[in-house]
Amino acid sequence: MNIRKSVARAAGIAAVATAALGLFSTGAANADTFVPLPGGELTKTLSDGTVVTVRMVGESANINPSMGATPVHRNAWVSGSAQVELSGANGAVGGKIFPGYVVGCQVDISGGGATGGAEGGANWDGSSPSVGATSGANLTLGPGQSRSFYVLDLEQADDFGSEAHKVRNAFKGSNGSVTWADETIGLTGCGGYAQARSFVSVEVETDNVVSWVTLWGQPFSLG
Repeated sequence: MNIRKSVARAAGIAAVATAALGLFSTGAANADTFVPLPGGELTKTLSDGTVVTVRMVGESANINPSMGATPVHRNAWVSGSAQVELSGANGAVGGKIFPGYVVGCQVDISGGGATGGAEGGANWDGSSPSVGATSGANLTLGPGQSRSFYVLDLEQADDFGSEAHKVRNAFKGSNGSVTWADETIGLTGCGGYAQARSFVSVEVETDNVVSWVTLWGQPFSLG
């Protein structure tokens, strides 16, 4: 099983959180900027009494505002770890974990589920996430556009033995985590301000309920 620029591990369930935003420069002007994100915690009780506790730890971004030496180029390397615990479940538990990011150009993505422009954004209809890109490495956005992508790319055989790629981690049990390191966000075409924010959407399955839990990170500037 191969994971594109990501390290994933799962024995349970995960979702994502980010919290307060910190910024400090690691060098002179035009040098990379390290953005530490201290993380957070979310607890949700499902309709059958299952309690989902989600923690986000170690999230950060390392930003180069002009990788292409022009104002319309940005590059960032993002990392984080989502950790989840389930309690109070009656019967078997498990589900699927979908971590990713949404990126916007001159558009407000602070409310979650940002949409806009021809490229589309990150939309949730209460049942499943949809994204507008397969990778964050090559995103092209104009003003008012946003696009989202998943962190995971898991290679595995399908039911017929052919190669298949999955953007989620399937899991069983009452706890687990997903960790990613130096996932690339490469943005071109945006002449104004650009932002990004993380998300992890999790489908939780018990004997009595199937439910989605999505936790968003705080937006941070890409320069």
